[in-house]
This record gives sequence, structure tokens and C-alpha cells, in this order.
Amino acid sequence: MGKIIITQIKSSIDRPKDQKATLRALGLTRIRQSVEKERNPQIDGMVRKIMHLVEVSEVK
Repeated sequence: MGKIIITQIKSSIDRPKDQKATLRALGLTRIRQSVEKERNPQIDGMVRKIMHLVEVSEVK
């Protein structure tokens, strides 16, 4: 399906536990940290849950 780069742009402080856990599961621990993931339905669902905390871009 392709790859995406997920970058954390907002803090996880004062967020619900499930959103913090989603960030951790994606491998994000700090603001401005980026991870590259294979795009699939599971990753898309995780990104949708924390869309207000991250920035997503496609790898070309």
C-alpha cells in the first residue's frame, strides 16, 4: 500500500491513556520525532485516533 511518515507535533500531556498508548505503539515518544510505517488498515486506524497530535506525509 505504500509507506507514510508520522511526526508527532503536539504533546501527549493531559491526553487520555488510550491516545498516549497509541503514540507509544507507533514508536513516538517526543515532539518532532518521526517514524516511517507501512500503510495498512491498522496503522490508518491508529493515526485517525491521534490525528490532532501528529502530522502524516506519504513517502515518495
